[in-house]
Amino acid sequence: MLRRDFLALTAVGLATPSVLRAQGAWPDRPLRLIVPWPAGGGTDIIARLFVPKLSEVLGKPVVIENRGGASGSIGAIEAARAAPDGYTWMLAFDPEASNQTIMRLPYRLMEAFAPISLVATAPLTLVAGQNAPWRTLPELVESAKRSPHPIGYATAGIGTLAHISTTLLQQTGGFKLMHVPYRGGGPATQAALAGEVPLFVTPIPPANQHIRAGMLRPLAVTTENESRHVPGVKSFAQQGFAGFEAPTWWALLGRAGTPEPILRRMSEAMTATLAAPEVRGRIEEQGADVVASGPEQCRRFLNAEVEKWGRVILDNNITLGS
Repeated sequence: MLRRDFLALTAVGLATPSVLRAQGAWPDRPLRLIVPWPAGGGTDIIARLFVPKLSEVLGKPVVIENRGGASGSIGAIEAARAAPDGYTWMLAFDPEASNQTIMRLPYRLMEAFAPISLVATAPLTLVAGQNAPWRTLPELVESAKRSPHPIGYATAGIGTLAHISTTLLQQTGGFKLMHVPYRGGGPATQAALAGEVPLFVTPIPPANQHIRAGMLRPLAVTTENESRHVPGVKSFAQQGFAGFEAPTWWALLGRAGTPEPILRRMSEAMTATLAAPEVRGRIEEQGADVVASGPEQCRRFLNAEVEKWGRVILDNNITLGS
């Protein structure tokens, strides 16, 4: 028997007396959704766009709990230690994949959690602040190569896809930037707007309204080609970084060992929630694309992301200090 199967069965066995009695009436009390990032960032924004409808579909309140810190790992550790009774869920963000390689964690993603749905994906974008001098990506790269001091770029934290992918860009492009990590997308966005750091690599949602208002200037996106969410902005691949692609994502996860009927009910509830036109429209207005996958597709996606970015981290000697 595989270790993860043993752990999952053990968790069910330990919880059986209380969990099995409750699952017939599930949910019979409010649920909590751990968002392992501060308020105002992309993960928090996505959660708050679908949670009201999910509460309506389930018939019980879903309460968001922001547990930011350590690139999402503090909230993820709390979620991984929760009882597998269907009352604690987590909205995972892309660092969950890279954290599996770049950090020492007390849990393994695919052993501790049961994938429910890949909620949405979005491009990352490299933006310059309003007072930054660069109008194009080639201008920035040339300036970075000439500058005696590395140009700073903000991200939502160490180990995020924004951090890992930008490190890879520097290594392949032969230029140097200075990573300035913040404790989430909200603080990083405010720093970029205030001019504390001239560049910001971010998913579209936290920066979208500021891009539209002209406060942040997008130089490139991490999709294969241009993104409809940032019209007229070319991808990195179209600007000399052939083959580069790094979209960000959000996924709903439950605890491994949660009874299958509860997991299935939540999957059905998320499908209905994300199919609602008002939910889909609001998420897409923020610069993300609704996916609404089933559990197995979500599992395959997460496994592929862990493998892909783990290989990039190891092959390029990327560390928390990169």
